[in-house]
Amino acid sequence: MPEAGRYTHKKDDGICNSVCGEPTSKAVMAMSRLKCALRGFDFRVILALLIGVPLVMLMIYAHGQKVTYFLRPIWESPPEPFKIIPHYYNENVTMENLCKLHGWKVRETPRRVFDAVLFSNELDILELRWNELSPYVSEFVLLESNSTFTGVIKPLYFKENRDRFRFAESRLTYGTYGGRFMKGENPFVEESFQRVALDQLIRIARIEDDDILIMSDVDEIPSGHTINLLRWCDDTPKILHLQLRNYLYSFEFFLDDKSWRASIHRYVSGKTRYAHFRQTDELLADSGWHCSFCFRHISDFAFKMKAYSHVDRIRFKYFLNPERIQDVICRGADLFDMLPEEYTFQEIIAKLGNIPSTFSAVHLPSYLLQNVDRYRYLLPGNCRRESG
Repeated sequence: MPEAGRYTHKKDDGICNSVCGEPTSKAVMAMSRLKCALRGFDFRVILALLIGVPLVMLMIYAHGQKVTYFLRPIWESPPEPFKIIPHYYNENVTMENLCKLHGWKVRETPRRVFDAVLFSNELDILELRWNELSPYVSEFVLLESNSTFTGVIKPLYFKENRDRFRFAESRLTYGTYGGRFMKGENPFVEESFQRVALDQLIRIARIEDDDILIMSDVDEIPSGHTINLLRWCDDTPKILHLQLRNYLYSFEFFLDDKSWRASIHRYVSGKTRYAHFRQTDELLADSGWHCSFCFRHISDFAFKMKAYSHVDRIRFKYFLNPERIQDVICRGADLFDMLPEEYTFQEIIAKLGNIPSTFSAVHLPSYLLQNVDRYRYLLPGNCRRESG
């Protein structure tokens, strides 16, 4: 008999203690309990889950970025619109009348102009830019680093090809910046360090108050007549963004006219800082060209994809495959297989798919059209690239 007050009842599993109703081994009992636990489930549902969940996870991994960009109008509001200043130009109109059309006054003498850029490897585009601006620029300022924004060591391409730019040598302030090579760091941090170094180089170039300073990437090219207008006119805004025509891969694929990061500053000592973000609300219409990823060699495309601040867009290694890059260029597709970066569903849907080709080569940089044999790859109908 059990002792008084002592609990001696052993818990018994009335359903799953055995398969045939008799006690069995622990292994058989465990299997029996598993069968009992699964008795209420539909195995087709379980199979669907086992297949479906990994597939959903794979789809999210492969296309999650696209979903995020498509839903951008939900989670991000568009910036305040620019105040667009109409831009008047004709080569047969006097500078006095051009200034007057913009509501400005003509100066007795033009301002000095300083063109400052961070340089990576865009030799052809730099040559187009400097030849476009050469008649109007007083000093070219160029900073080159032995490091990409992503911390990868690179050659000093400009230094190695400096003879190619002899026409600008007498007006060139050139500097180099030693990379910090911080692994795992946000690329925008290294980019900001290089822009600060460029600020110092601009001061070394002896810029003075009220001189014009052009702040833009190498591939953001102001038109020569725009810079000429701003150096000859008084009462212009202290800071002015430039609306540029947006091209991709060459002047065959016109994307839109929404490039605005290039800016013109009337320099103020101790206040003006080199930057590449929005600094004012005023935007001068139709002021030049932004030719993004406009390279001669396939290898240069792959280099920039790995070098610039948006390296996180390389989600798969095959994005860097030379055959894929060539195919993407000729189709006017996106190198990173991304959706358009827009703020409304209407704009996103309107830009879905490849960029249509344009066959107009009107109002392009004059040096490009004067040297067609050298730069034919930048003109419509010439999408094939050299391997490099």
